[in-house]
Amino acid sequence: RRSSDLFERAAAGRHHALSAGTTPGDRVHTEVVEVMKELGVDLSDREPRLLTRELAEQADVVVTMGCGDACPYIPGKRYLDWDLTDPKGLSVEVVRSIRDDIGGRVELLVDELDGENAPVDTGGTVRERSS
Repeated sequence: RRSSDLFERAAAGRHHALSAGTTPGDRVHTEVVEVMKELGVDLSDREPRLLTRELAEQADVVVTMGCGDACPYIPGKRYLDWDLTDPKGLSVEVVRSIRDDIGGRVELLVDELDGENAPVDTGGTVRERSS
């Protein structure tokens, strides 16, 4: 949840994110709710959902966090694996550090995606890249 909400915030409507996990819990970890609230993001009513093939098919880029073979593989999709520590049971200070790490990675990904959607100079004519 934290990654998709940080992504939506950084992308400001230019790109969108979905969030799901291979073994979703019943609720978002309390520590995550607390550190995201510091940024004005309320996750208290969010429910984790299962990552399905159908959800993965909707993505241009699938960002995984150590799920390995449990993640659905879609040929032709771009995959990024972010090796992150599970925040469950960790101190707020450690979870805050994980949040900030994710935030930095998200910013770089948004910048990269923005670059892919930038106009292409074709020698005097500017045209939009097709997706």
